[in-house]
Amino acid sequence: MSAAIPALTEMPSPVYVMSTEGYRIATYTWGDADAPVVLCVHGFASSCRDNWVNTGWVRDLLRAGFSVLGLDQRGHGESAKPHEASAFNMDAFVNDIVIVLDTYLLDTVLYAGYSLGARVGWQVAVQVPHRVERAVLGGIPDGRPLARLQIEQARAYAERGTPVEDPVTRNYITLAERVPGNDARALVALAEGMRLGDADPDASDPPRQPVLFATGSEDAILPQSRALADATPSGSFVELPDRHHFNAPGSRVFRRAAVEFFSE
Repeated sequence: MSAAIPALTEMPSPVYVMSTEGYRIATYTWGDADAPVVLCVHGFASSCRDNWVNTGWVRDLLRAGFSVLGLDQRGHGESAKPHEASAFNMDAFVNDIVIVLDTYLLDTVLYAGYSLGARVGWQVAVQVPHRVERAVLGGIPDGRPLARLQIEQARAYAERGTPVEDPVTRNYITLAERVPGNDARALVALAEGMRLGDADPDASDPPRQPVLFATGSEDAILPQSRALADATPSGSFVELPDRHHFNAPGSRVFRRAAVEFFSE
């Protein structure tokens, strides 16, 4: 393996960018500064390491000649983890992306997002289209964090350890507890905050850039993902065989399709 390609789980030290409200957003960079930049934005209850490094995405993107800029979204990883629902809304997540791009003096990037990161990517591509050249959006539209999650059960578990009865909510809690450093109260606040606004992607106002949608064959949101791809003028779709919402980021088919799409 070339010395320029990091080991699968290697992480650089975070560089912090300050959000509009003063929250620290952890960012990470890999690769040649002159190479095309892929901005990698993870999903709910995940992190840059969990979503993009441990799964081989950073490795494969570097091997294909790209550089990578990753971040831990607010409420995750090494970034600030507020416990107030008001800290989490779509505009805040979009603003964090724009501030990160401005800080790194990047006019435009290739965007890779999964789940919440894909939902944010859709909105970035729509609201500030000149900042996104093309995008890979996996596991969308499940970025509401999460319409399927039972907030009261999740809060009771986070605050008092009350057992969770709803199976979908249990799955999300299992996901959250799998990632070291996650703060359950912050993630519940995020899930609640995203419900306060108009968080679902608007198929009547899709991104105009080329967008590759990818969703697991076993994911309950597969039909909605296909519908969003069909509604996007330059949209295409890849189904990830034998993958559900929680393990799709590790799909070799997903990585290969994304690298090919970004290389076009």
